[in-house]
Amino acid sequence: MLGNYSSATEFYLLGFPGPQELRHILFVTFLFLYSVTLVGNSVIIVIVCVDKRLQSPMYFFLGHLSLLEILITTIVVPVMLWGLLLPGMQTISLTACVAQLFLYLSLGTTEFSLLGAMAVDRYVAVCKPLRYSVIMNSCTCTWVVIVSWVFGFLFEIWPVYATFQFTYCKSNVVNNFFCDRGQLLKLSCDDTLFTEFIFFLMAVFVLFGSLIPTIVSYTYIISTILKIPSASGRKKAFSTCASHFTCVVIGYGSCLFLYVKPKQTQASDYNRVVSLMVTVVTPFLNPFIFTLRNDKVTEALRDGVKHCCHLFRN
Repeated sequence: MLGNYSSATEFYLLGFPGPQELRHILFVTFLFLYSVTLVGNSVIIVIVCVDKRLQSPMYFFLGHLSLLEILITTIVVPVMLWGLLLPGMQTISLTACVAQLFLYLSLGTTEFSLLGAMAVDRYVAVCKPLRYSVIMNSCTCTWVVIVSWVFGFLFEIWPVYATFQFTYCKSNVVNNFFCDRGQLLKLSCDDTLFTEFIFFLMAVFVLFGSLIPTIVSYTYIISTILKIPSASGRKKAFSTCASHFTCVVIGYGSCLFLYVKPKQTQASDYNRVVSLMVTVVTPFLNPFIFTLRNDKVTEALRDGVKHCCHLFRN
């Protein structure tokens, strides 16, 4: 605990309270999920880079999405795993807390920008197939990715700076497994209401700024698919969007519950569960979503496994 009107130079992450046996079970579970996340998303990045069948805008964006999933989960999960092995609370320095929060928010903002761009890409592919190669050329795709990354990192500079301008005098124990902004604000003895409202508006701008083009794109996509006369044609058209749509539902659903609320300091246990969805479950599911429901990726994986087996035999 801190004395009144002093500011923290380090924080303690409460993590997952409970008996050590439960913490060990959680450690094994999260280590497994993290390992699969790293391997699965890395495989997607590799096959997108080396397989000629996947040299298209959709898979170019998918490669960057997989990279973002690896980075987001790596920023949080190793710290969380180390905390589960410790007998007490985990100490994190102020600098490390600032860096973790900034990278986590920046990469998340970048990911939502990229998901919005992927929705527009699917709209052009389904609704304007004859102009697809002209509209979504390599130069356009490169600039979309660059703008998404730059916007994500620039947009979160002020929110993180503002978060750590408050005086933390109530306590330095963060009731989460990482430096969660809502729980940090809860520790401040300053009036954070106006700043929380600004954070809320910024979260609305990011989430709905990318969600609106996604909704509009899928409205046109569904309308176009329903006009296709053959069932096989409708199924083929829908299959090109199914993976992205599933990823959108999971990603936006989790973050809408976590960030789009005026009072960000509420419900620490609720925030912990939703944070697990964002940082652990979604990155884990991403490779399965884009491989099990995508014929081209499945074929590329199958051929890659055959090629590796052939090399080992020789």
